[in-house]
Amino acid sequence: MGLALGAFLAAQAALASDEAASSGSGGGEIITSHGYSYFGDLTYPADFPHFDYVNPDAPKGGEISLNASGTFDSMNPYSRKGRAGAYSWMVYESLLGEMPATGEGAPADVYGESYGLLAERLEYDAGKTWVIFHMRPEARFSDGTPVTAHDVVFSHNLFLEQGLQSYAEAVKRRVTGAEALDDHTVKFTFAEGISRRSLVDQVGSVPVFPKAWYEETGARLDEPRLDAAPGSGPYMLDEAEVNRRIVYKRNPDYWGADLPINVGRHNFDTIRIEYFADDSAAFQAFTAGEYTFRAETNSKTWATGYDFPAAQKGWVKLEEIPDGSPPTPSGIVFNLGREALRDKRVREAISLGFNFEWTNESLQYGLFEQRDSFVQDTPLEAKGPPEGAELELLKSLGDVIPPELLTEAAVTAHTSDPSRLTDRRNLRRAMKLLDEAGWPVGEGGIRRNAEGQTLSIDFPIPSSGSATIGAVVENFINNLEAMGIDARMEKIDPSQYTLRSRDRDYDLVFDSYSTFLQPGTGLMQRFGSSEAAFSLFNPAGLASPMVDAIINAALDTDEQEIQDAALMALDRALRYERFMIPVWYNDAHWVAYWDKFDHPETIPPYSLGVLDFWWVDAEKAAALQAAGALR
Repeated sequence: MGLALGAFLAAQAALASDEAASSGSGGGEIITSHGYSYFGDLTYPADFPHFDYVNPDAPKGGEISLNASGTFDSMNPYSRKGRAGAYSWMVYESLLGEMPATGEGAPADVYGESYGLLAERLEYDAGKTWVIFHMRPEARFSDGTPVTAHDVVFSHNLFLEQGLQSYAEAVKRRVTGAEALDDHTVKFTFAEGISRRSLVDQVGSVPVFPKAWYEETGARLDEPRLDAAPGSGPYMLDEAEVNRRIVYKRNPDYWGADLPINVGRHNFDTIRIEYFADDSAAFQAFTAGEYTFRAETNSKTWATGYDFPAAQKGWVKLEEIPDGSPPTPSGIVFNLGREALRDKRVREAISLGFNFEWTNESLQYGLFEQRDSFVQDTPLEAKGPPEGAELELLKSLGDVIPPELLTEAAVTAHTSDPSRLTDRRNLRRAMKLLDEAGWPVGEGGIRRNAEGQTLSIDFPIPSSGSATIGAVVENFINNLEAMGIDARMEKIDPSQYTLRSRDRDYDLVFDSYSTFLQPGTGLMQRFGSSEAAFSLFNPAGLASPMVDAIINAALDTDEQEIQDAALMALDRALRYERFMIPVWYNDAHWVAYWDKFDHPETIPPYSLGVLDFWWVDAEKAAALQAAGALR
């Protein structure tokens, strides 16, 4: 899997051509720019006409329809309660666009850069103690009211007062003030004595809500609701029929349609999401043309399911599109809040019950690769023992680093016998570890500790998931039972699963963490100790002084070599902690769609972009209708 980091890493040496520096009243350097990156470099100049990968002449119009499994009962994506509808975030915008998946102003061909969306420019001092955003006065919410600096300050404070606790506490420690200098100018000030990472981009990426709407309706950010606050984005909520369908329509009066960052993007008139009880029902509906685009994640379906009449006639097109992003670190996550699972020997033993090779060959048609790293197949992946700058950094952190981390190779996933589910070599190793950890086999072949407590494992999965995932977990559970563990898989409805996931009511759960290619204070939300007890982004509840120290080292440096060494060390440390059993990854997007869409010839590395820069080909759509393939 190739990672397109060249442009990002090479650009560290040069500032964007439009960066202008002048002396401020305090004598420090003031930087003014049309976008932001931590090192000050930007790939696209101020006068860029459009992102390089889009089709600037892409036609507008038509509909794309997708599927979702399970249920929803809210159109507020920021509440901890309820189950939010698919893509409910897409109606909102921020000062700076960051993630391509949100339809905001970040390019999908470079990493770590953001460009002005609601803000036309920003200025900040070289020490990043403050930032001022100059907003576009033409920006409007979908109800026609202007987007102002007062809305920005209101939204920032709303997240602090009613947002997720882990987010609010992290931001409060870093952002000391938010002030509307006038209707279209907003200033943020930052705490002293902290890393300058993720300050400007943090406040620049907050979704902006209309203050007046919240005040008039009395709505709260932490409560589920079906009516969505007006957003300023290119799409508006048109219909939300609980557990059946959500429809978004393109705003014909969208204020930002002609901005360079939006040229060639947001091309569909309508985005429709159809809900189904489970993935099997969703696939059958796709074969009948009830929705038109499917991102396939089930290997069995990809290998064997697409031989239906519409595909045979060429009405449905299949593509494997290279994915340049590092794979999402998905796997079986341990709840470290459980007493028995705090012992790393127990976690390693349980990990040995997962047979990737057999699973891949027997259940997944050999289509996946084994994941080892949190930054798999990137230059930051830890391999072998640490050396050079990484070793020196680890040594500098003192006793918080275990001695073996300095000399041993990075932890990798174990290998297993692909010809049989139960690998006897791994089973013997696992049982020895459990004996050493104080969980010998007792009456009835079940492992108990000295107090007579049973070693029990509860592994819930959503009933709406694919049959393949169910089979993977079931076979994993079989191996745990062979070790003498009282293990059980529990299929539960999606709403209950969401609630239990948020409350960490599980021993094991199939979940994921975010990958990282540069440091940011979000690393602490995901892997740090301070929010470990309640962060929804840290499903294991990992709290490791070693990991904290490495993250701080990554945040505190302005040198590229030390930054990369710290991130490599972080990958090494996370794998050493064994809080997740790594499973599989795919280096391509598997997509199936009714042949009425088109996309740029080269898909950028960091986003598939189907809702961003694909479009409807009117002639193809008409041909499908004429053939009776689609209504």
